[in-house]
Order: sequence, then structure tokens, then C-alpha cells
Amino acid sequence: MDSIIKVDGIRKIYNMRKAKEMFVAVDDVSFEVEKGEILGLLGPNGAGKTTTIKTICGLLVPDKGSVIINGYDSVKKRNKALRHISAVLEGNRNLYWRMTVEENLEYFAGNRGMARKAMKPHIDKLLTQFRLQEKRQELVNKLSRGMQQKLAIAVAMLANTDVILLDEPTLGLDVETGYEVREILRTIAKKEGKTIIISTHDMPVVQDLCERTVIINNGKVIADERVDHLLQLFKTSAYQINLQEPLTEEQQEMLHFEFPIHSWEGLNLQVSLQEEQEIYALMDILKRNHTPIETINRTEVNFEKVFMQLVKEEAAS
Repeated sequence: MDSIIKVDGIRKIYNMRKAKEMFVAVDDVSFEVEKGEILGLLGPNGAGKTTTIKTICGLLVPDKGSVIINGYDSVKKRNKALRHISAVLEGNRNLYWRMTVEENLEYFAGNRGMARKAMKPHIDKLLTQFRLQEKRQELVNKLSRGMQQKLAIAVAMLANTDVILLDEPTLGLDVETGYEVREILRTIAKKEGKTIIISTHDMPVVQDLCERTVIINNGKVIADERVDHLLQLFKTSAYQINLQEPLTEEQQEMLHFEFPIHSWEGLNLQVSLQEEQEIYALMDILKRNHTPIETINRTEVNFEKVFMQLVKEEAAS
């Protein structure tokens, strides 16, 4: 597959005036996004994710490195590059709340130079696709959050760009609407060939929708891998052990030293191993006090656990 976005070694530094210090928000961040891919762009708060998103959208100019969108440098050939990407940032704030659903679509279509005759069938298609036909004459401020979010994505679709970047597309939605938004995005990618970048803290969305994820922490990329590969990797290396007696202080200290990624609560111990043979070192720690084991099982992992463990591993390294 061909890359439609290439983020190459971007670096962004902010001058902290009050502290009279320099803050490196992103440092040598590089990754690519393939055509037709649904990519999850993730990171804890303050990790550099938002700066990366704004740089891709052309809202920030990197101090170093480049963002290439469909062959065009976003700084040197800004207009040509940004013609290929549209974004819904911070939820539904790209809407006019005192206008109706249809008026919003007409306004933004006209803003993009679409003739009135040409816009009507396009708007009708979007209203049907996003199940907003019955709300077309409703004021935006009267809509539920889910309806507002669907309209915000529909507005982004008006530009008919190759890439759509969505910031927290399911934030605050009820379960049913959240699933509906996921299905719409999946259809957009598969049937219309759009490339979608999703920035979210909703890990079930990443697990269900995204093919690949890029995770940023402390301004650097700490993971760039297919979601299913990461799930399989952590599934084979995570164990849950139920004990009959608590661990001694000595055993807990050894656990902290040997296995940085673990949790201990009551008689329940969860450990992630870097390599399979480390299970013997774990058994040696438990054997020191002849700690009786009730059960030992591989842990069923979800992507939220994968994300947290990757961030913990990076912090411990």
C-alpha cells in the first residue's frame, strides 16, 4: 500500500515564559499512514499527541522535520497539502449551534465553493448516511450530543478529502450511538476509500475499529504496530496468579526489581513477562517463602491493558 501521510522527524519546542524554560512537546516523531487505513493515534495527557495532531492539520509549524500529505509538504506547499485533509477537533465545535442541521451542511458546502445545485444531492446523501434525515430542520443546540457528533463528521465529509482526522469522535456518546459512529467510520474507510486518523482515549474503539496504532509518550513514538499483533503479544506474556497467602516484603521487593510491569492486590498478582522463560524467575520468587498458589492463568487482555502496559514499560526504561 502507498502512504498518504508521512510524518518525518517532527520536533516542536515551546518557550515557557513564566518558567523561563524550553519545553520539548514532540521530539523526532516519525510514522506513516497508508491509504484507506484507520489509524489510532494515542497517548496519555501531555504526551505530545495534541501537538502532533495540530502539526498534521497545519495548525502548528514544526521546528524540525516535515509532514507530507499526498506528496505535498504541509509547510512548503501548505494549500495543496491541506486540500487532502479535513479534521473534527475537540468534538462538535465546528458547528453553528443556532443553525439547523441542513443549514450547517449548506453553509459549509458553500464555504467550500460547491454550487447550490450540486450541493443538494450531496447533502441528501450525507443526511441519509448519518441517519439525520428526520433532524434536518432541527437546530443544532437542540440535538443530542450523539447527533451533534454525527453532524460534525458529516460536515468534515463535505470537503471530500482523502484523509479525515477525528479527535475523540465517541467522547460522551451513549453505547448505541457510539457503535453507530463506529459503523459509519468503518463504512467510510472500506467503501469510500477514505483514510481515517482517530485520536481517542476510548480504547474499545481502538480495538474494534483501528487496524494499526501509533502511541506517543513523552514526545516520542513508543509503539507503531498493528492492533491485533499487540493484543497477541501481550496475551502470550501476561499472567494472573491467585495466591493462598500474601507475599512477604522481600518477595515484593524482588518483584519490583525483576518485573517492573506488575500489579499486586490482596492475593491477586498480575505480571507481564518480557520473555516466556521469565516464568521460571517468577516461580523462584514465589518459592522463596513456599507461597501456595491457588491458580495461574494467562490473562485475557484488552487494548486498554496493552496501552497502559506500553506506557508503563516506557516509563520504567
